[in-house]
Amino acid sequence: MSNEASRWSAAIRASSKPAYLAIADALADDIQSGKLAAHQRLPTLRVLADALKLNFTTVARGYAEAQQRGLIDTRAGSGTFVRETVRSGPLRRALPAGLVDMTMNMPPEPQDRALLNRLREGVASLWSDADPYALLRYQEFGGQPEDREAGAHWLAPHVPGITGSRVLVCPGAQGALLALFTVLARPGDSIACEAVTYPGIKGLAAQLGIRLVGLPADDEGIDPEALGALCAADLPKALYVNPTFNNPTTATMSRERREAVADIARRYSLPIIEDDPYGMLPATTPVSLAALAPELTFYVTGFAKCLGAGLRIGYVTLPNARYSARVAAAMRTTTVMAAPFMVRLATRWLNDGTVQAATEAIRVESRARQQMASEVLKQARYLARPEAFHLWLSVPAPWTRIEFATHLRAHGVGVVVSDTFTTAGPAPEAVRVCLGGPASREECRHTLEIIEDAIEQSPAMVSRVM
Repeated sequence: MSNEASRWSAAIRASSKPAYLAIADALADDIQSGKLAAHQRLPTLRVLADALKLNFTTVARGYAEAQQRGLIDTRAGSGTFVRETVRSGPLRRALPAGLVDMTMNMPPEPQDRALLNRLREGVASLWSDADPYALLRYQEFGGQPEDREAGAHWLAPHVPGITGSRVLVCPGAQGALLALFTVLARPGDSIACEAVTYPGIKGLAAQLGIRLVGLPADDEGIDPEALGALCAADLPKALYVNPTFNNPTTATMSRERREAVADIARRYSLPIIEDDPYGMLPATTPVSLAALAPELTFYVTGFAKCLGAGLRIGYVTLPNARYSARVAAAMRTTTVMAAPFMVRLATRWLNDGTVQAATEAIRVESRARQQMASEVLKQARYLARPEAFHLWLSVPAPWTRIEFATHLRAHGVGVVVSDTFTTAGPAPEAVRVCLGGPASREECRHTLEIIEDAIEQSPAMVSRVM
């Protein structure tokens, strides 16, 4: 056994793959080179784990991978043996090259030919039908009436009774959030939010000199009691919430929690910024805060999570008409206007059902990737939702979040540590893992396998293997 252990240990150290895949590759190489003969008995899992200084689960997965490739057979009560005839085909599994970026929370890109053709045709037909000069001129800020009405129709299930007059079309949701922070607060003022929240507002607050007050939250979102106590002691200028598939924790407020938050906001006349980029993804639409407290809520969403981040069009609904000029002026100051071509394209895709078709395709693909995560991440503790395309992974001791993320990056996987999202208290030992973007399902599975492999090992084991 000593020769095999020494040879395989060196191969595992030299490999950039997860240890269990490197074990299967080492077996394949020895079979191909004749170092392992047909019917030769292999060491037991326990013996091999001790010899390689790896945990039992990792070695078991290595043998399972080798058996799946047709290299070995296991006979109950007898042991594990090299197969007499190794299955034809590649003995090594080809893996994607380079870093698989799981840091950007982009929707998966469904390879649906009909949808791709529909997107291409929409762009081509709009350009061929339009007056080019009309798309190159300055436009009225907030969108033409037909653009606002298309947005209102799309938002109606989330903001009942909304009309185009209370909708502003903007160049992405981030621009709308910047405008709302500017209108609702001044330098030195405070805005309440979840203690672990979307990092984009941390940047906005820092730039504007606004103080974020992070409040405790659970898997249903922000704690109403903590919000009520804050309002009674030091009323913030607004409440920012990301109530559906919270970025990063995936927490989704129940109706009861939303009603409790709306009641507190109404008691203190507290404006609510409801940032809902993922609100179109759940199969069952949660009631919005804008529906529960319409007189206080600014509802913000766009296409970044339900179509694609490159279509920089977002929508903000206003609680009343008096805010329209103020919010529009704030957005005009920073962005002038949304790109007319993008606005027209968004309106066309809303009206002809393309947005809805793309959202459904993303929803289906997200479910498939979450199912894949549940199959691969057997040892992991994480929070997720079926239609979300990210998960919030608890980093197991003795790993720290920084060590864990650094180890993954060294193996070609990028994730985001919790410090990026934390506004109050110590950052939890967790990382956000994104399952979307241009990565294929095969690449996604590979990265999840690397993550699972790291979870199964301690930092000390990893350092010995590496």
